[in-house]
Amino acid sequence: MNLFGSSSFRALETGLNGAQVRQNAISQNIANVDTPNYKAKQVEFKHLLNDAVNQAGLKANRTHEQHYEFKSVRNSGPIVTENRQTEFNHNGNNVDVDREMSELAKNQIYYNALIDRLNGRFQSLESVIRGGR
Repeated sequence: MNLFGSSSFRALETGLNGAQVRQNAISQNIANVDTPNYKAKQVEFKHLLNDAVNQAGLKANRTHEQHYEFKSVRNSGPIVTENRQTEFNHNGNNVDVDREMSELAKNQIYYNALIDRLNGRFQSLESVIRGGR
């Protein structure tokens, strides 16, 4: 019996890994706010959560042919992209500190929500081990 191999644990783990990658990218952006020609990085990892859920065998059921199909994009890891089309500073840098701080706060809230959910799963296991006491 694998207690930690369930789809919910895998999805939570994948979400935490993605939040860590996003945290690193945001931290790099903030650290390089004054670096000439530095381009801000963005991280997309929601496709990893979709993959974790899909591996568990959860399928969406379309009730009408005009409804959207539920498909996931297969990728081996988070996608880190740079926006080279914009420029906020005179030195070629496109880091917007206000936006980065907002993204940092959103990522922290997301991370805390995942940790709270993971703690709840562990508390449930602890309750079972203790016999419901």
